[in-house]
Amino acid sequence: MEGLTSTTIRCVGGVAFDPHGRLLLIRRANDPGSGQWSLPGGRVEPGETDKEAVVREVFEETGLDVIPGTLVGSVRRGPFEIFDYACEVRGGVLTAGDDASEARWSDAADLAALEAGGELVELLFVTLREWGALPRA
Repeated sequence: MEGLTSTTIRCVGGVAFDPHGRLLLIRRANDPGSGQWSLPGGRVEPGETDKEAVVREVFEETGLDVIPGTLVGSVRRGPFEIFDYACEVRGGVLTAGDDASEARWSDAADLAALEAGGELVELLFVTLREWGALPRA
């Protein structure tokens, strides 16, 4: 993994599943990846910890309250260094907001169809598979 530089933008994402094993996804309203499906997340603000940023970003984009847990994995996408954390949903109502135009739970068949249709952000499916974080349903 490349070291973080002054031009690196630290980001976080939440990997959350519902009780049925479906994965939480958002459709990005803005670039990068506008119109594509991704994990909820975004930039870590100055003074925030990763976990504080995950809670804020997931709530802003999905309306759900989460408790972040362990680091699932990290990736570098251009200037973005993204750290994705396992999250437990503790409440809220699933509603798209902020940088998300839609939010939904995705089962394995749905996620595979989004991947086949080119509707997921680049390398999301492959990365989730490598991390063992694909939907169980």
